[in-house]
Amino acid sequence: MKNQEIAKILYEIADLLEIEGVEFKPRAYRKAAQNIESLSVEIEELYEEGKLEKIPGVGKSIAGKIKEYIETGKVKKLDELRKKIPIDIESLSNVEGLGPKMIKTLYEKLGVKNINDLEKVAREGKIRELKGFGERIEKKIIENIEIARTRKHRFLLGFVLPEAYAIIDEIKPYVKKIDLAGSIRRRKETIGDIDILAVSNNVEKVMNVFTGMKRVEKVLAKGITKSSIRLKSGVQVDLRVVEKESFGSALQYFTGSKEHNVELRKIAIKKGYKLNEYGLFKGEERIAGENEKEVYKALGMQWIPPELRENRGEVEASLSNKLPKIVECEDVKGDLQMHTKWSDGANTIEEMLEKAIEIGHKFIAITDHGGSLKIAGGMDKKKLIEQRKEIERLRDKFNEIHVFHGIEVNIKKDGNLDVEKSVLKEVDVVLASIHSAFRMDEKEMTSRLIKAIENEYVDIIAHPTCRIIQKREPIKLDMEKVLEKARDNNVIMEINAYPDRLDLNDINTKKAVDIGVKLSIGTDAHNKEHLQFYEFGVAVARRGWAEKKNVINTYTIKELEKLFSK
Repeated sequence: MKNQEIAKILYEIADLLEIEGVEFKPRAYRKAAQNIESLSVEIEELYEEGKLEKIPGVGKSIAGKIKEYIETGKVKKLDELRKKIPIDIESLSNVEGLGPKMIKTLYEKLGVKNINDLEKVAREGKIRELKGFGERIEKKIIENIEIARTRKHRFLLGFVLPEAYAIIDEIKPYVKKIDLAGSIRRRKETIGDIDILAVSNNVEKVMNVFTGMKRVEKVLAKGITKSSIRLKSGVQVDLRVVEKESFGSALQYFTGSKEHNVELRKIAIKKGYKLNEYGLFKGEERIAGENEKEVYKALGMQWIPPELRENRGEVEASLSNKLPKIVECEDVKGDLQMHTKWSDGANTIEEMLEKAIEIGHKFIAITDHGGSLKIAGGMDKKKLIEQRKEIERLRDKFNEIHVFHGIEVNIKKDGNLDVEKSVLKEVDVVLASIHSAFRMDEKEMTSRLIKAIENEYVDIIAHPTCRIIQKREPIKLDMEKVLEKARDNNVIMEINAYPDRLDLNDINTKKAVDIGVKLSIGTDAHNKEHLQFYEFGVAVARRGWAEKKNVINTYTIKELEKLFSK
C-alpha cells in the first residue's frame, strides 16, 4: 500500500528537518503524513486523477514529492537530508522518549546514528554526562531499547486491517470461502503478520493471483496449498487454501489464541474427541469442521467471538451459556471526539458532518482543543462562542444528524483544567485529557486524574492512559481507583479509537465494564477520513467484553443530552 510508504517518507523528512533546526515545515509534513495514512483510497488513484492537492495538508511542494516518489521510487529531498544527516531515524524513533531534538543532541555530541550506537553509549555511561540527561534518563533509554527491539516487527491494527481487506478483495473472485485468521481476526492492537484462509476449486489460480499482486515486494514461499509474501509496507501475509470440510476447524485453529485453543483441546479430550485444524473427530469420523460455529456447538459451547479468544474467562462463560452479547459496529450511532480547522484539524465542521452522514452516524461531537494547548490551536472563549454560532447554523442545515458542541481541555499538573468555568458552561460536552507531564509517579498521577474526574463540568476523560502504541508507555495510574471515582462521579471513560492510541486498551476496558463505568468511543479524528477509525474503538470494546449498554455511542440523542446535562 503506497499510502503507508509515502506517509513513512514524509514522517522521515519531518524528523530530519526538525533535527536540522527548520521551523514550521516539520509539522506540515507530519500533518500530510497523518492524512495520507488514513486515506480510504489508494494515493495512486488521486495521483492519476491529478487530485493530490485535494488531500488535506498536501500543498504544491508536498504533492510534488509524492508525484516524484510514485514516478521514480525516490524523493530527492529525502536523499539530500539523509546525506546531510546520516541517522537511522526509524530505529531511533522506535525507542520511547527519543524525539527529534534528543536524537539531534545524541548525534551531535556522541555520534549516535542508529540503535546500536545508542545502546553502546548508554551502556558506557556517556549519556548521563550530557546536559539535560542524567542517570535516570540513561537507564530508561536502555530499558526502552530492549522494548523497541521486541516490538520491531509488529504493525498497528488500524494500518494493517485495510490492506488485509484489500488483499481479500483481490482474491475473492477465485475462491468459494475466504476469511482472516490469527491476531488480526481477534483484532489485537498490533499485528505480526496477516493470516488468510480460503477454499477454492482452482488453487493454482489463487496462488498465482496472490503472489502476483502489485503490492507484493517479495514472494517468500509459493506452494500448492500455502504461500507467503512480504508486502511493500513490510507486512508478511500467509495464505492457506484448505478443504471445504475443514474450513471451520482451520479457521478456529489458526485464529487462536494459543491459550484459547489449549482449553478447547482439553474439552475435546474429556469428551473423547480429537480437535485439530482438520476437524473435530470421534475416532476416525469427522463430526464437525466445515463450519466454525458447529465446532463450538459439538463441544457443548456457545460460539465465541474471535475478539474474546484470549483465555480470559470466555471458555468458562461459553460452557455455562453466559457470554456477553458484545457491542457491534452497527450499534454505534455516532462519534464523540473529533477536531476541525477551528483547532488543529484539517477539515471544516461542515465537511466532518458530511462524512459522518456518509458513514451513517446520527450524531457527532465537535471537540476542538481549548485553553493552553497552543500547538493544537487551543480556542479561547471568544473563538468558542463564534464556533457555537457556526454549529447552530449547521444544525439548521443538516436535519439528519445532531451536532453536540464540545471541547477538549487539558488537565494541568495539579489536576485543574486549563479552561475557566465560564467557557465550560458554553458547551454541551467537556472532554478532559492529559497532554503534558507524563512522568509523575503513580500516586501523584492518580490524584491528578481523580481531581479532573471530580470537576463538575467534566463529562469524559479522553485517552486516559496517554499511551502512544510503540512510542510512549502509559502513564502510571491506580486504574481501579480511577475507574471507581469515574463511576461514582458519573464520568465516562473514553476508548480513543485512533490507531496508535486505542486507549483505554482492552484490559482496562474490561476493568471499566466490571466496575460499572460508562464508555465512549471517539476517533480523535483530525481529518474527515479519520472518522472511519470508530471500528477500531469498537474492536477494543469487544475485546473488553463491553455490551451495547456499556457504550454511550449506542445511546439515543435524548439519552445523551440527559447524560451530558448532569
